[in-house]
Amino acid sequence: MLASLAVLTSALLAFPSAVPNAIGNMGSLLEAFLPWLGLTIPVLLLLALLRRSTTALVALLLPAAVWTYLFGGMVFPGEGGTPDITAVQHNVSDENTDPVGTAETLIEAGPELIALEELTPSALPLYEGALAPAYPHHAVEGTVGLWSKYPLTDVRLLDIRPEGIGEGWNRGLRAGARTPWGEIAVYVAHLPSVRIGPTGFASDHRDESAGLLGEALAAEKTAKVILLGDFNGTLDDRGLTPVTSRTELSERRFAFSWPAAFPVSRIDHVMARAATVTDVRTLPATGSDHLPIVAGIRLA
Repeated sequence: MLASLAVLTSALLAFPSAVPNAIGNMGSLLEAFLPWLGLTIPVLLLLALLRRSTTALVALLLPAAVWTYLFGGMVFPGEGGTPDITAVQHNVSDENTDPVGTAETLIEAGPELIALEELTPSALPLYEGALAPAYPHHAVEGTVGLWSKYPLTDVRLLDIRPEGIGEGWNRGLRAGARTPWGEIAVYVAHLPSVRIGPTGFASDHRDESAGLLGEALAAEKTAKVILLGDFNGTLDDRGLTPVTSRTELSERRFAFSWPAAFPVSRIDHVMARAATVTDVRTLPATGSDHLPIVAGIRLA
């Protein structure tokens, strides 16, 4: 039985797409926490040692090898190279009681671009005041905003509102940034939340919004694109395929960003097209339930 469980763990790690989404989006739920499936390996190892099962011990080499192949490089990533610019992504939380302190934490990372989500009418002036000296250019649409050291052009609302969600739900923007490497399209998006309940993994609204975002990226005429946001999903989650399939996968790290008290998943992302994300790491906790993430981007 232990050997069989080891083989099953290997299969789920290697082929999570084999788990269907037809019932409660269970495939997406597995993919959302896929690295943590590796915790079954030490548990099975302990049981195999207690039972003195040579067969189980040998079988455990398979899931250990698969996990190392998939995620080992995210624990000890290589050098990503010197970035041309740095970007910060942060869901600041609509319950954040320290907007100024949050802004100061982000400024200390020295990014050229800062994307924020869950901006509230009362907190927005505080973020604007704190960020203005270092970031003279900014744009806000609904509850998302972009602060930049580069001039911004062609700022517009990005419509990623799923069907059935009322008017006033504005959680996306698109802007052009005039950089030394030419015009870059910068997208900021906050996809709908997901929930785990009696019916399973409720991600339909998130998936629909990801599809709309993917369509916008496909229609974008500017060659270089930087995408920042809280996508309420990991890069392994098939629900984000419309987005991840239109950006370039680069070196990855865990850099878990949520929840801030005990991060178990990275649902905040910096992605790029016709550019390379060289590294991703988290910043110290702020007044949000998310950790900020900072990413280097090579444009040349």
